[in-house]
Amino acid sequence: MAFFIKIYKDNPNPIEIKKAVDVLKKGGLIIYPTDTVYGLGCDFTNTKAIEKIARIKGVKLEKANFSFICNDLSHLSDYVKQIDTPTYKLLKRALPGPYTFILPGSKSLPKVFKKKKTVGIRIPDNSIALAIVEELGNPIISTSIHDEDDVLEYTTDPELIFEKWQHLVDGVIDGGFGDNHASTIIDLTEAEPIVIREGKGSVEIL
Repeated sequence: MAFFIKIYKDNPNPIEIKKAVDVLKKGGLIIYPTDTVYGLGCDFTNTKAIEKIARIKGVKLEKANFSFICNDLSHLSDYVKQIDTPTYKLLKRALPGPYTFILPGSKSLPKVFKKKKTVGIRIPDNSIALAIVEELGNPIISTSIHDEDDVLEYTTDPELIFEKWQHLVDGVIDGGFGDNHASTIIDLTEAEPIVIREGKGSVEIL
């Protein structure tokens, strides 16, 4: 039976955060709040869990574009190649925030991502998501539960999210109503930043 726990983003309860992290460590899947839409995620070092997410999303794992949720920029060098100063300054300016930045992946990525040349990095402005990553000790995979064909409430109301997803995931965190605007995706792998998708984050940061 999937858990359903309420966590307040003003003051995330460490006991509840640990509960969610214990599930992730065992290869479980959780749905959690971000600063945009609710995300479906797992421990990014757990291949079986990542495969499960790919199946749920109906995508081939090698073609899946999942992003990583990090809790700050300090571990970035573990997952991305050396980035120049202007790029780092841009990340510092925009994060935490509703952006996904595509960056060149490093050789030390988990096995399942070894063939990927790029990675999407997110540091959402949401204390619950950040507390989970911090407690886990490494990023979590993130993909939105947003569905174009779905009734909006099923991706923004935690109770309805639980109703719909409880048999597919191991837990849902109620962090209040979610947003229905996805993150802005910016590709930083070329000489100039390229906006791939304009979402909640303003492109005026560029």
